Amino acid sequence: MKFEKYDLSSDIKKNLEQLGFKRPTDIQFKSIPSIMNGEDVLAIAQTGTGKTAAFAIPVINKIHRSKTSKRSPGITCIVMVPTRELALQIGEVFTSIGHHTKVKTFALHGGVDQDAQIKTLQNGIDILITTPGRMFDLINQKFIKLDNVNTLILDEADYMLDLGFIDDIEYVKKMIPLKHQTLFFSATINHEIKKLAFSQVKSNAIRIQISPDDPVSKNVSHFVMFVEMDDKRFFLEKFVNDYPESKIIVFVRTRVRAERVAKAMERVEIPTLVIHGDKEQQNRSEVMTKFKEGKCNILVATDVSARGINIPDINYVINYDLPDLPENYVHRVGRTGRGVNKGSAVSFCSSNENERLKKIQKFLTKNIEVIDVGDKEYSQVVDDLKGEKSVYKLIEENELWLKMKKKKNKKKSKRKKKK
Repeated sequence: MKFEKYDLSSDIKKNLEQLGFKRPTDIQFKSIPSIMNGEDVLAIAQTGTGKTAAFAIPVINKIHRSKTSKRSPGITCIVMVPTRELALQIGEVFTSIGHHTKVKTFALHGGVDQDAQIKTLQNGIDILITTPGRMFDLINQKFIKLDNVNTLILDEADYMLDLGFIDDIEYVKKMIPLKHQTLFFSATINHEIKKLAFSQVKSNAIRIQISPDDPVSKNVSHFVMFVEMDDKRFFLEKFVNDYPESKIIVFVRTRVRAERVAKAMERVEIPTLVIHGDKEQQNRSEVMTKFKEGKCNILVATDVSARGINIPDINYVINYDLPDLPENYVHRVGRTGRGVNKGSAVSFCSSNENERLKKIQKFLTKNIEVIDVGDKEYSQVVDDLKGEKSVYKLIEENELWLKMKKKKNKKKSKRKKKK
């Protein structure tokens, strides 16, 4: 079935055609009719399968057809998301699908000044895509009213519920009209989170699961290299140099690690971008723009960027550090192999990360292929890059020299004081 055969506005059909949407993906094919019928939906599908469009298309169509002019009577749909980057990305999808329609969409998030956001809200919008924190700030300030909301959507629902946003979600549901539609979308969900999700939808809600036994797209190939923690920087350097034209996301576990890895690459003249929760929002937005536009091909990131972010043509995802939760592995590697594209996930596993690897392997239904790095090759990589002439060696020697100089200066100053 093609999109042109759906009962959609001609403007939306034209937009979908221009965006290259010809046939619905599985999640779109199964979700769109139920959403158009006003049913509650709980949908689980792999990353990169078009989940955002699955709820954006019918919601935009419903609002567009219900309006007689572009003037907005108030917010009728709220899309709640866990991160600022995801809010901005979903906003872009809604805007592109709703181009030339009567629907006004706005992506709201924290980290930026409120004044411009308040002005946009006062001018009137139909769809609010938002992170919970900033939304509740503006609800308390009376700039957001929920009286007309008839559709509530949670994207990355498992993450939202796992972060403890259930109280916020229940609060929003109490504030909006009793008769409303609830849509939950996610790539992964466990038993406990599923029970929480079911408690928020009608008992006759439509439950959709695409490839429930395989949480990762078949387009992604999985590899692991056993590399000790202190040697990971050398293997990352080698990997980047071996694939200089590739677009790569390097995932680490902490913000401090992200900065350290970026500095290590900077020392060997490999330009990188860094994104994590401590960065100012303006910086985070600039980094994502540069990476999307190909101004720099290496992005070092914490899991803040793993959820739902769609960056075109990622060739490799490198798990520099293995994540604590197997679900986060799925979201990380879902940044590659999206749509019809192929991609690879390469994990660096140190000896103290073996338990994490076992949990990830158990969570997946496919084998993670081991890249066998023999002792000779391993030593060669480390020795070559940490040799006498390497930048690392020079930096280490320089740092040692500075420490020795500081000690000598301290001793001299002590002698002077004694005199």
